[in-house]
Amino acid sequence: MKGLLIEHIAPCGMNCALCIAKTRKNKPCNGCLNDDANKPHQCQVCIVKNCEKLQSLSHPYCSYCDDYPCKRMKQLDKRYTTKYGMSMLYNVNYIKKHGIDQFLQKENKRWTCPTCGQLFSVHREVCMNCETINSNFGVYKGEQ
Repeated sequence: MKGLLIEHIAPCGMNCALCIAKTRKNKPCNGCLNDDANKPHQCQVCIVKNCEKLQSLSHPYCSYCDDYPCKRMKQLDKRYTTKYGMSMLYNVNYIKKHGIDQFLQKENKRWTCPTCGQLFSVHREVCMNCETINSNFGVYKGEQ
């Protein structure tokens, strides 16, 4: 299993290591915080990633902004909570309260396939490596 790294966590709380663009075998994306090579267009022009207020913060996560949660964060959170079972707001709040290291440990445990040890994609119902069912898919379980 490849472990999660700090650079996998986007300012909005998206765990880029779980994104379908990161997990694809051909030209994987390097994640939000890295260069734009192989990054999907919607990520390159992301309102959150390119937010001027975020750029002025001394901390890399949106939860430290005075406008948090902004309209875009609420929209993003609603979509991911409803469709994929992952809450961006929960993620950045957890990081703010418990720290990035504890968050990464929790995410590794939650999103690692018990059959093959690879990370699930948040965007798929089954492991892309062995097709084991992703029990996290589409079901937001609240604080875990």
